[in-house]
Amino acid sequence: MSLVSRGKVRDIYAAGDDQLLLVASDRISTYDVVHPTPIPDKGKVLTGLTVFWLEQTGHICPSHLVSYTDVPDEHRGRAMLVERLEMAPVECVVRGYLTGSGWRDYLSTGAVCGIELPSGLRESERLPEPIFTPATKAEAGAHDENVDFDRAAEIVGDRPLLEELRRLSLALYEHGASHALERGIILADTKFEFGRRAEGTIVLGDEVLTPDSSRFWPADGYAPGRSQPSFDKQYVRDWAAGSGWDKTPPAPPLPDDVVAGTRARYLEAYERIAGEPLERWLERSGAA
Repeated sequence: MSLVSRGKVRDIYAAGDDQLLLVASDRISTYDVVHPTPIPDKGKVLTGLTVFWLEQTGHICPSHLVSYTDVPDEHRGRAMLVERLEMAPVECVVRGYLTGSGWRDYLSTGAVCGIELPSGLRESERLPEPIFTPATKAEAGAHDENVDFDRAAEIVGDRPLLEELRRLSLALYEHGASHALERGIILADTKFEFGRRAEGTIVLGDEVLTPDSSRFWPADGYAPGRSQPSFDKQYVRDWAAGSGWDKTPPAPPLPDDVVAGTRARYLEAYERIAGEPLERWLERSGAA
């Protein structure tokens, strides 16, 4: 198969004219720079969780998944064969809690992506209702940019389409947040990517509700007014922020304890959400 593109985490290969092979590596990045140290099993967690969610949310939106077993042997457990789609040129972000760039925007403007919020909200506070806050898709090495709905509609070039993507994104978030909370995890925010088939059907693509595309917080320690511990790569971000690195390439290697701690968080996220050990996913995918 010929390589189509290589992202910070995923390698994409052409599989004929109408399909792609998505391979999730163990690479990890902070501040849009990939560290030279991989996180063992990370790609398997990302793929296993994505397949879990795609199977859970088919009643909300069809997905691009064709197969996770009809893939090259060396990539089993971390690869999906998917439809080739015309992807929407924006990321569909949903926020249920006030954190990250949304918190910074709120502090300076009282709004997030043009959506006015009540005054007096605290960091990490649950929002009155989830909000749709689209973002641009940045070129490699650049940062995504939060935009308001009107600007995102201009980028997409089809306002009714963006309105439908907003509806689907909010429905997917609500489903995922409810399921995660039953398992002791708060889904603070997440991003979705959608594409369209040739006849116009909207299809959910890329990764879905993973620790790389979402903020997962343990519910039992949640307290607004501060940042929260997490099951995602925030653990690596926190280390990188205090390492003295200036956030420009090359990224520094990760210490062994940071690698082990990050791997443990990814595995726990999978096991809590999917309700099974990662080994069960590896057996189903033929990787075990």
